[in-house]
Amino acid sequence: MRIETLVQRLRDAQALPVHERRVLRLWSQALPQDSGPRRLEHFMPAALRAALPSIERELDQLARLVSAHASADGGERMLLALSDGQCVESVLLPRDGLCVSTQVGCAVGCVFCMTGRDGLVRQLGSAEIVAQVALARRRRPVKKVVFMGMGEPAHNLDNVMEAIDLLGTAGNIGHKSLVFSTVGDPRVFERLPGGRVRPALALSLHTTRSDLRARLLPRAPRMEPEELVEAAERYARATGYPVQYQWTLIEGVNDGEDEIEGIVRLLAGRHGVLNLIPFNQVPGLDFRRPSWERAAAMARSLHRRGVLTKLRQSAAQDVDGGCGQLRARSQHAVRGVIPVRPLAPR
Repeated sequence: MRIETLVQRLRDAQALPVHERRVLRLWSQALPQDSGPRRLEHFMPAALRAALPSIERELDQLARLVSAHASADGGERMLLALSDGQCVESVLLPRDGLCVSTQVGCAVGCVFCMTGRDGLVRQLGSAEIVAQVALARRRRPVKKVVFMGMGEPAHNLDNVMEAIDLLGTAGNIGHKSLVFSTVGDPRVFERLPGGRVRPALALSLHTTRSDLRARLLPRAPRMEPEELVEAAERYARATGYPVQYQWTLIEGVNDGEDEIEGIVRLLAGRHGVLNLIPFNQVPGLDFRRPSWERAAAMARSLHRRGVLTKLRQSAAQDVDGGCGQLRARSQHAVRGVIPVRPLAPR
């Protein structure tokens, strides 16, 4: 379901714009529709009051909790069922954050990611994206939403932008606390600056080598790393929000001195921060996470050379819940090792 479909349902029930805004606000903030000082019979038309219970039930079916897996870091990885029986993952993060999915599966095919192994199943409607936030808010406060779960937001741009617009207005989430994560797509850099709500940007970089990037992200748009960083920098300067450059750190693949030199060349002096995230083990993938000492040394080296760098622990490792793993286990999708094309040596 899209938000525009929900709005049309409300209008068919004689809702005026003031009623639409109220329903969307209370739903996205996980508040009962009878909240507030005014009684519904004094505020809403009779047709809308009659239709509201059915609409609420339908909204509750958009994303239902199948299982929740608490992590020692204070997070909680959730497997959610959609109304058609498909499943996605959403993660409650420490410090009132939430990571949401935008697709069932993913078409980019990142070789280190469980989600992309089965390809794209379908897009999520904008209402299904917001429903993840509404469900999470029934469990704990959510003040930040990152679009970094299953899927590539650039491949579902209309629905994602519609969800961002609602969350940044009726959903009462600060614009810089909405984070659009992408592997890089020209459409993103065209659309994001023109929105009523302009989110912060996270760019999945992973390497400064175009040949290696083509192997790691086989179906990402063929933009050179330099092009991606230039486009991200323009957006950062336009919004004032630093870009979050995402770097999944894989032992022997993108943790060498050549990459450190490339990162310094690309990112020193930029309005952004590099997030080094050691690889989260995925069954069947022949990649390894570097030692924490190696990752920390890389972060220190980059700091000394003018690149703001944060070394982050990948979420939910203690519950074996890297993105896509809960869904895969729920569908018995992991059946031994899937061959991975070897990467070219440095």
